Amino acid sequence: MQTQHTRSAGEGLERSCEPTSWLRSLAPAPGVELFRARFGGEAYRKHRHDTYAIGLTDSGVQVFDYRGAQHASRPGQIVALYPDEAHDGRAGTRAGFGYRIVYVEPRLLAEAVRALAGAPAPLPFLRAPVKRDARLARAIDAAFRAPLEPLALDALIGGLAEGLMAAAGQPGHGAVRRVNVRAVERARQLLDAERTRVVHSRELESVTGLTRYDLARQFRAVLGTSPYRYLVMRRLDFARQRMHGGRPLAEVAADAGFADQAHFTRAFRAAFGLTPARYRALRAAAG
Repeated sequence: MQTQHTRSAGEGLERSCEPTSWLRSLAPAPGVELFRARFGGEAYRKHRHDTYAIGLTDSGVQVFDYRGAQHASRPGQIVALYPDEAHDGRAGTRAGFGYRIVYVEPRLLAEAVRALAGAPAPLPFLRAPVKRDARLARAIDAAFRAPLEPLALDALIGGLAEGLMAAAGQPGHGAVRRVNVRAVERARQLLDAERTRVVHSRELESVTGLTRYDLARQFRAVLGTSPYRYLVMRRLDFARQRMHGGRPLAEVAADAGFADQAHFTRAFRAAFGLTPARYRALRAAAG
């Protein structure tokens, strides 16, 4: 069977979609593509792409041939494919299968791996391409739940790199060896001051002198969370202050720097377990 060589899996997928199949794709930044798809029967013919592919099976059974063997992925399992390796894909049952997958150019993962390892290191290779991995599953799930701002994109790539290194048994994904507390504090102050707008990775690199992935590790070591998660929580603090004045929630979301009200609602519920409307109603009932 002839092998197709594409930048990502998108081209091969689109040509072979069946009437009951669909896919949605998004490229939030150069070198990163997000795909969400559902297929029945044959999904795509044998092909290869020069990106790393890390996917999460959401439903059904996904069967594929890869490196001379047949593999099957079931709901909740991770599929991790090394760049430039030929593979195909098909449904393992009549019910078809659905999945979400992130395609990342090796150069981006290589930067994160170098920061995690403290020196240039090979791209992680998983001998078993299908496995259950909570860390990788969380990273993929987060990528599809909210708009990928620059800091969220850094968190995604860093999380994928750390998860892949751990799964591959590659050293360097453990505890942070050194922490520049002053640099972390400068980053925190910038995020506090600019909480209602999109903060770019290069801004944090400029004020700290650290690479985005070094900073992410040290920031978590000092403050227990990622720079993006910290920024989101400061936006939510700002939003809660504005909500008490009775302003429309759509205006509150925009003022706080969220992409839209739906994004605001998801972030608020994830942080507090309530929707913004429910939270405001309870506060009003308490007087």
